Amino acid sequence: MKLEQPARCFDRRRAGVLLHLTSLPGQGPCGDLGREARGFIDFLVAAGISVWQMLPVGPTGQDGSPYQASSVHAGNPRLISLEWVLEQGWLQDYPLDEAHLSEEGKQLGLSLSWNGFMARATPAERAALERFLADNAYWLEDYALFQALRSELARGWWEWPTPLRNRDPQALAAARVRRADDIAYLKYEQFLFFSQWDGLRSYANRHGVLLFGDMPIFVAHDSAEVWARPQNFDLNPDGSLRVVAGVPPDYFSATGQRWGNPLYRWEQMRADGFAFWIERMRTQLKLFDMVRIDHFRGFESCWEIPAQEPYAIHGSWVKADGDALFERLYQEFGSLPLVAEDLGIITPEVEALRRRHALPGMKVLQFAFSGGPDNPYLPFRHFRDSVAYTGTHDNDTSLGWYLSLDAGARRSVDEFLGWSQEDMPWPLIRAALASVAALAVLPMQDLLGLGEGHRMNLPGTLEGNWGWRFTWDQVPADLAQRVRRMVALYGRLG
Repeated sequence: MKLEQPARCFDRRRAGVLLHLTSLPGQGPCGDLGREARGFIDFLVAAGISVWQMLPVGPTGQDGSPYQASSVHAGNPRLISLEWVLEQGWLQDYPLDEAHLSEEGKQLGLSLSWNGFMARATPAERAALERFLADNAYWLEDYALFQALRSELARGWWEWPTPLRNRDPQALAAARVRRADDIAYLKYEQFLFFSQWDGLRSYANRHGVLLFGDMPIFVAHDSAEVWARPQNFDLNPDGSLRVVAGVPPDYFSATGQRWGNPLYRWEQMRADGFAFWIERMRTQLKLFDMVRIDHFRGFESCWEIPAQEPYAIHGSWVKADGDALFERLYQEFGSLPLVAEDLGIITPEVEALRRRHALPGMKVLQFAFSGGPDNPYLPFRHFRDSVAYTGTHDNDTSLGWYLSLDAGARRSVDEFLGWSQEDMPWPLIRAALASVAALAVLPMQDLLGLGEGHRMNLPGTLEGNWGWRFTWDQVPADLAQRVRRMVALYGRLG
């Protein structure tokens, strides 16, 4: 089944802003689902923006990368708002100061709220928790047990005692009894996340804003899903990695990128009707109005790197089973609001796969100004079924990118953009909004005119990423009105 009608997100011209939740302002170590998230939606509405794009929202590791989550279903507890929990009455006399909103303070507050919930929750609130547990049992049972054991054993699941590593039923039953309190709390934590998320999504939708999520193609090795379904992944018999995912040398790295995720056993996934992907998509549709599929080209062929190789350059392409997967997803869900991240080394086979399944692609303007007039990222090469960006979370800010160009390259950009009298990045913002693409998305850094030092991620590096946040002091008083005029001018008013 192919997409016969445009999904709601492509029913008309729209404008969006790219900003991860952790980049919201406020107290604590990162942005969350609380008051500032609603304040940002209010800003979008004032600016005529009808799409909020963010990065994956799963539980992250120490490096903070949202693309290496310990679950493809669970929400990141760091995104839970303690203020919201206080408002429910499950947490009392807990000051929202710097100490109590630190990583450790927030975790303490959440754990205390579990005690408060058990003591003070109304019958309706208890019933809501029970409904959540039942509706999400398809992933929540494995996730809570995995996280409880991970905390107890403090090492990767492939290094756990063999009965637990191999999911011996008796060993799992004993663990559920031994870690029962932790498991119950971890399920409650997810109840908090999804309750807050549902409230935020409802608020956004009531104000005409769609939430645009991001689904990484690959799964972290140390994750609940790889432990629970090792047969779906190309692992050694002991659960260790045989091969890992990445990409060959490209625009971002001369030696390629070694991501370290396990690759899929596509024949096994096809045999069970792609159950893993159906469950994964079901969760994404609970969270988002539209979903970007990261590294779409991996559904045609994946870059396979032997696990012992330290660099991605020593890899090879292996075929994937994307055709059968997308046919099955459309069979299960009907029309799907998906966008293919079709960046990188895109072959005719990858483009054919995207077109066969009617998936909009991405056009990034920072990639447009090299290679001559055949460059597919130039605005006059765009298609309606695409999303135009000035840059993405993996790019420098547009001002930082522009200032990094040599004088000749800057002249070429300036000439193409008509020698605009506006300061960069506004000429590039106009080009994105003027594109024929149905959706144009602008990173918040570009709307703020920020340059060097404000990028979200530098691919191929492990330090200094994912921590960028804005403050309301950086937002000019007239910014929403300025953006709204431009959005209206180019027929994208929300």
